[in-house]
Amino acid sequence: MVRALLLRCLRSLPILLAVCLVCPQLASAHALSKQECSEGADFIRNAALSRDSGMSEISFMEVFDNDLAMLKSIPASLRWFVQDDDDAEFLRAALHEVFRKPNAPERHAELFGEVCLLRAGEWHGKGTLRT
Repeated sequence: MVRALLLRCLRSLPILLAVCLVCPQLASAHALSKQECSEGADFIRNAALSRDSGMSEISFMEVFDNDLAMLKSIPASLRWFVQDDDDAEFLRAALHEVFRKPNAPERHAELFGEVCLLRAGEWHGKGTLRT
């Protein structure tokens, strides 16, 4: 059990490192909630499902960028997830993972959720949520 958990955490490490390299200002980003992490994981899963249905990375990222541009007209406090540039880059990095390192949609969602919860300070080192 402990070995399986350790292996799972080690498999997530490259994604966490990639996100940290892409988003070095994570400390200044708005604090994500468990709900936002869950919804973000759903978004990433849906991106992987879109990929599996034939949507290209270029097409998906074009829609994503257009959505971000539209979101900027809405006050940050009313936005879902992407309230600042750090959030946008965090989500963008995860989307690139979906298309450049294909995995099962559920796995992408799981990895995103774990990294998001770490970023939000909601994940214990033992692989459990803070309560």
